Amino acid sequence: MANTRDPILKPIPILSLRPTQMTVGLREVKEKRERWREHKSERKRAELLGKHMIPVVLGPDAHHYVVDHHHLARALHDEGVESVLVTVIGDLTMVEREAFWTVMDHKRWAYPYDAKGERRAFKDLPKSVSGLKDDPFRSLAGELRRIGGFAKDITPFSEFLWADFLRRKISRKSVEENFDKAMEKALGFARSKDAVYLPGWCGPLD
Repeated sequence: MANTRDPILKPIPILSLRPTQMTVGLREVKEKRERWREHKSERKRAELLGKHMIPVVLGPDAHHYVVDHHHLARALHDEGVESVLVTVIGDLTMVEREAFWTVMDHKRWAYPYDAKGERRAFKDLPKSVSGLKDDPFRSLAGELRRIGGFAKDITPFSEFLWADFLRRKISRKSVEENFDKAMEKALGFARSKDAVYLPGWCGPLD
């Protein structure tokens, strides 16, 4: 088992990477695409890729399973980037294929929930980052963290936990039609005692 993040300096095709989640916030993907375009030179872009290697787990089927930076991987793919550098955080090549997803689940290296927040079978996970679906509540949670609604936390998939919390408070229609107004509501809910159990909660204390 690899305990350190060992970089693989040989470029890996983005479309060969296997997602471990079903959704991303496409609004956040769009923002990452815009930041990528700001780096005009090939040198700057190469430096960016070197600083943001994609963390993966090696599976028994020789695939690289992405365990973080799905938004970045999708953004780079949408921008026409064909390959990226990866960092191996776990080696499960010795695990039997039938047990692979059980191990991934227990290690919290997978999040098989759809855009409605409902758990799905692992076989329903997309086979490439191009198949990741949009969850506007994931975009809402990501923006909420950026403006200080909650603190960055090491809890795996913490922003998805916040997304599910907000999903129960705000309608999807309101998020899609008026994102800024939805953000105002989200900030209020984030500071309430209802959110105290969530990772990174930083609401007012009595």
